[in-house]
Amino acid sequence: MESAELISILRAVRDRVRARHPETGAGGVEVPLADLMPLVHARDAALGKVAAIGTVNPRRGGPLNALVQGWKKLVARVLDWHVREQVEFNRHAVGAVDASIEAINDVNRALIEFGRRLGEVNARLAAVDEVERQTEDLRRHWSEWRAGWEQKLSQTEIRFLRSVAEFQAAAQHHSDRMDANFRESLRLQHSDFAAALERNSAEIQHRLWSDLERMRGDFDRVRADFEHLIHDELRLIRQRAAVGPPAAAPAPMPLPLAAAAEPMGLDYARFAERFRGSEEYVKTGQKVYLPYFAGRRAVLDIGCGRGEFLEHMREAGVPARGIDLSPESVAVCRAKGLDAETADLFQYLSSVPEATLDGLFCSQVVEHLEPAWLPEMIRLAASRLEPNGLIAIETPNPECLAIFATHFYLDPTHTRPVPHPLLRFYLEEAGIGRIELLRLAPAVESMPALASLPEDFREQFFGALDYALVGRKLA
Repeated sequence: MESAELISILRAVRDRVRARHPETGAGGVEVPLADLMPLVHARDAALGKVAAIGTVNPRRGGPLNALVQGWKKLVARVLDWHVREQVEFNRHAVGAVDASIEAINDVNRALIEFGRRLGEVNARLAAVDEVERQTEDLRRHWSEWRAGWEQKLSQTEIRFLRSVAEFQAAAQHHSDRMDANFRESLRLQHSDFAAALERNSAEIQHRLWSDLERMRGDFDRVRADFEHLIHDELRLIRQRAAVGPPAAAPAPMPLPLAAAAEPMGLDYARFAERFRGSEEYVKTGQKVYLPYFAGRRAVLDIGCGRGEFLEHMREAGVPARGIDLSPESVAVCRAKGLDAETADLFQYLSSVPEATLDGLFCSQVVEHLEPAWLPEMIRLAASRLEPNGLIAIETPNPECLAIFATHFYLDPTHTRPVPHPLLRFYLEEAGIGRIELLRLAPAVESMPALASLPEDFREQFFGALDYALVGRKLA
């Protein structure tokens, strides 16, 4: 069987079932529908008759039957033009019946939809009725509740207004108290400020007067010192004018230094290595002079020893030469390529033209001289310096008591220590000014036991083992 014919048969069966059992109560209101089955049976019978028009009834075989069947077929073909219109009419009538059945089915379906929608409307009406019933209950309860609510609202409003009034009164009272406290605090602060201002003003005024008195006293002392200095200078000038030019000092004998250099056939190089320190130690201590001698053009080292200072000058690019009484020390310097010669300082300085040196260094020498020769040595050295020429003299510091227990008397050529105030005086007398005092080699570094002493006592009596005075020749 063809699939199209099968589909047609299934549709016919579905229509018959729907016509016989219409869905009138599916989710809606029960609606009575017309039964279409008799109409469907009549349509099927009419379709059978239409299909039988023009056919020949079958008979059993035989010559007579074949003759009769042939005659019937001939008559059917002859009458075909006569019954054609009837057949067409019958078919259209059946089509009209089919359309009627389909229209009635549409009506049934519309009624079913109407019943469903009517059911929905009924459900909504039931919900509206329920809401209306609840609304009626709410309206009744609202009427009963409103009277009590209005009464409670009135009582609450009265209590609220009373509380607001009490709060306003308390706030006003608190504000008045705060204002009074603030005014009182401000008055007290103003009183305290005025009193403190008055006290501070009096104290400041007292301090100003004290400072002015102290400044006046300092000014008077400075003026007195200055006047005393001018008086001393004028007195010296008058004395020199009365005495006349100083006589030439007698040529100093080289005996003091010569005798001090080798008093008992002493190996001074070995002695210096053992008691003064290694060359590196001495060079490290002499680095303090480099900023002073930087840029100088002609420097003389009196008592150059092993040439530590001359090495510093060579490394700094400063022309320098040295003299020493020890031929061994001079030989050591020359072996290093340094400019040094064996000479007595008095004889050498006497041979140098005046104002031709701009730097003079003398380390650990003046303590070897007899006290009477020291002023002459300084005068002679200062005269060979040009204006603004630099002189630096280093010697053991007699203010440090430790120097006498250790270093000073280890050298048998030492005559006596030279205090820095005395050496400063000699320099000032020779025309050296802008003198600086350098304290060198703290004693606590070589004698750690001194650290247990009080600091102020240690600094006063056990400070630096050596000192140096650095000054410049005044124009």
